[in-house]
Amino acid sequence: MKNLFLGLSFLLIQSVSAQNFTLKSTDLGGQATKQQEFNGFGCSGENISPELSWSNAPEGTKSFAITMYDPDAPTGSGFWHWIVFDIPANVKELVSKTGNLALNLTPKGAVQSKTDYGTPGYGGPCPPVGHGIHEYIFTIYALKTDKLGLDVNANPAIVGFYLWQNTLAKASIVSYYNRK
Repeated sequence: MKNLFLGLSFLLIQSVSAQNFTLKSTDLGGQATKQQEFNGFGCSGENISPELSWSNAPEGTKSFAITMYDPDAPTGSGFWHWIVFDIPANVKELVSKTGNLALNLTPKGAVQSKTDYGTPGYGGPCPPVGHGIHEYIFTIYALKTDKLGLDVNANPAIVGFYLWQNTLAKASIVSYYNRK
């Protein structure tokens, strides 16, 4: 009985002390702002990608990927706003404006591939006027490979397939946006 109690106590302590893989942002809240909103397609935002940081990646993580996805887009398949992959395992943050390729803030070796806007880099929220509140899901993927073997021309579906094959863990932040 004493061994059973000690074993259960050890498992309880282990589960309480275990850290969860977590994604955070210092400038992204529950509602996206004009700062994050796309500039184009009728939107007039600043198109600034948010700062994102993560912690407690699982053992065996060799790289990371980040996506931003709108499942509410009236396309029949959602809308991919941002895709970054091959982020080295020692990187724990993307600074604000990383999605602006001209600023060269992407970590060395990382790739920002095409979004559903047709270009690489960050493309902020821009739901159709009157379509209601859209959900924007920012997800960090801890990957078991250091490189996906894709380039800047990879489309979201292909990147998603490779992410699905290589994901050890993932964590998300959700933000909402509405254009009236």
